[in-house]
Amino acid sequence: MKHDTSLALEYRTEENENRILGFWLFLGAEIVLFSTLFTVFFTLSHRYGNGPTPHELFELKGVLWETFLLLTSSFTCGLAIHSMRLGLKKPMMTFFIITMLFGLGFLGVEVTEFITYVHDGATIQTSAFLSSLFTLLGTHGAHVTFGLLWGTAIMIQVKKYGIDEATANKSFIFSLYWHFLDVVWIFIFSFVYLKGLM
Repeated sequence: MKHDTSLALEYRTEENENRILGFWLFLGAEIVLFSTLFTVFFTLSHRYGNGPTPHELFELKGVLWETFLLLTSSFTCGLAIHSMRLGLKKPMMTFFIITMLFGLGFLGVEVTEFITYVHDGATIQTSAFLSSLFTLLGTHGAHVTFGLLWGTAIMIQVKKYGIDEATANKSFIFSLYWHFLDVVWIFIFSFVYLKGLM
């Protein structure tokens, strides 16, 4: 196993480099998944049936909260990785915890939004528009939920073993995943919510 100390900690072994490359390939598959869900949504986005239209359903305040929470969590995740590269365990852990809390807040707002939709009679069976909307948002929400569990597991490892090549590699790969979810949300915010509210 080669060790190149000129590289950032998360890249210093060949195995770590391969893991990062492999994760980029995985994200490529995730892009295909979300592209498919967006395509289905855009195809069905005007098929309201007897259900509400996006203009009747969407509420900007909640969506802005979700966007603020997720974008801020991405920023604090970046600060966690920056702290990791400086070898600062306590700030890294602090920023990771803040990232997880913002992610949890995002999920809380999204679940509340879903409950409101269902209470108003907008369910996955109501129309093709709503079934594609719930599938797209639900898939993203499931990814965020997985990210929270994954991020928590990494924090436990960093607390136990400190910052080394293995924990740095796992933390960096997690940050790629978290930033990816942020990018997907920007597309959801722009092309689902804002377009629907126009």
